[in-house]
Amino acid sequence: MKKPTCAACDCELGPGAISVKLGGKIVEVCCEECAAALKEADAAATTAATGKN
Repeated sequence: MKKPTCAACDCELGPGAISVKLGGKIVEVCCEECAAALKEADAAATTAATGKN
C-alpha cells in the first residue's frame, strides 16, 4: 500500500500532517514550511492566471 506523502516535498506524512486548502482542494503537507511554500505558489499562480499584479 502506498503511503501518503507531502504535497510540497514528497516526504512521508506522519500523524502531525497539516491540511492546507488550495484553490478549493485540500492537500496535506508535513510541516508549516511546506504549507507556506504551497500557499505562496498558489497565490502566485492565481495572480498570474488572472493577470493582476
